[in-house]
Amino acid sequence: MSGITHLVDQMQLPRFVRVKQFFPHNELTEEQIKSLIADTFAREDVKAKIKPGHRICITCGSRGLSNIVLITREIVDQVKALGAEPFLIPAMGSHGGATDEGQKSILAGYGITEETMGCPILSSMETVVIGHTQGMDVNLDKNASQADGIIVLNRIKAHTGFKGKYESGLMKMMTIGLGKQKGAYIAHAAGDDAMPDRLFAIGSEMIAKANIILGIGLLENAFDKTYKIAALLPEEIPVEEPKLLDEAKAAMGKIFLDACDVLILQKIGKNYSGGGMDPNVVGRSRLPIGIKSERMGIFGLSEESHGNATGMGRADVGTMRFFHQISFDDTYPNAVTDHDSSVYKIPLIVDNERECIQTSMAICLNMDVKNPRIIILKNSLEIEDILISEALIPEAKTKEQLTIVGEPFYLEFDADGNMVTQL
Repeated sequence: MSGITHLVDQMQLPRFVRVKQFFPHNELTEEQIKSLIADTFAREDVKAKIKPGHRICITCGSRGLSNIVLITREIVDQVKALGAEPFLIPAMGSHGGATDEGQKSILAGYGITEETMGCPILSSMETVVIGHTQGMDVNLDKNASQADGIIVLNRIKAHTGFKGKYESGLMKMMTIGLGKQKGAYIAHAAGDDAMPDRLFAIGSEMIAKANIILGIGLLENAFDKTYKIAALLPEEIPVEEPKLLDEAKAAMGKIFLDACDVLILQKIGKNYSGGGMDPNVVGRSRLPIGIKSERMGIFGLSEESHGNATGMGRADVGTMRFFHQISFDDTYPNAVTDHDSSVYKIPLIVDNERECIQTSMAICLNMDVKNPRIIILKNSLEIEDILISEALIPEAKTKEQLTIVGEPFYLEFDADGNMVTQL
């Protein structure tokens, strides 16, 4: 029992219903992915850049991208088939505690190792300055700088903290990923509003000065599944990426309800979003995006996040289990690199998951206590199946993308107060 149990225990949890959100299934099969990558490396303009004996660097980011093991291995195999010698580098700014081993460990957590990829993984935080733009040094991973060519691989999607012509994608991978912690720190120095322009400036300088030979942009649907692979020559990246970003935004998932009193996330983590939770889905942002909620609670942190609790500052309440999962050594380097502390602050910590919901309800200002509007999600990525309280049923029935499954029921909790009801 925590010190506030007696203050929030009177909050009566409502009944819930299961809701299925509809999004189109248009993901590529493994065979289609292999074929598209093979077609890319069969192009004469690509083969002309990869010669026998060339050392080719391939970027690997810190996100849990769909099919990332398959896609990366296929790229490695295609480079080998052309007689070149591929190697991978972790390209992830300050993630992994901004250390060589920490970043390599993140890749291993996704199944990307030297054994599974069949090539070396060279992890270093050392960079070289290859150019300057708008008064900024342009940093490049030292190992990448020594390669005969660099293949930039990343997902193109809406960013969680800023909006513009360039958000998450190939320009960001060149700026933040290839720039490592030093490059990321410089890019973030003017705040989020300046990021799109800085991604363009630094990314363009990287294209001009580094030996970028190919960009491979991945687009994912609302189920976080690869549905498109775009292979771009270096000069095409600044021109084509904004179009691909618009397409990716149209395909992304969302909560089709307008607002709620309490939003609960069972897990947050860097594998779900760079911000731990995607504001494009869950809101809680300075930008007018995502669902509106008065309070937010989080139950836990994903194993894949390796203790990085970036995003916890968006929540109001967390569990003691969540608190003990936090690695400050892996979380705070992101805050320094981002020049921001807001999303790294610790929410109220309570004993268990039931108390997390009750406390979130208790600190609401305008909630109808007898009819609270509550939504429970697995995380900000897996949002096809959600739970909503009875008070939201009338609105849900007006949304053609939503289907109510079954009858209302009460949540079940174990003896420790943790939820056993499955989404």
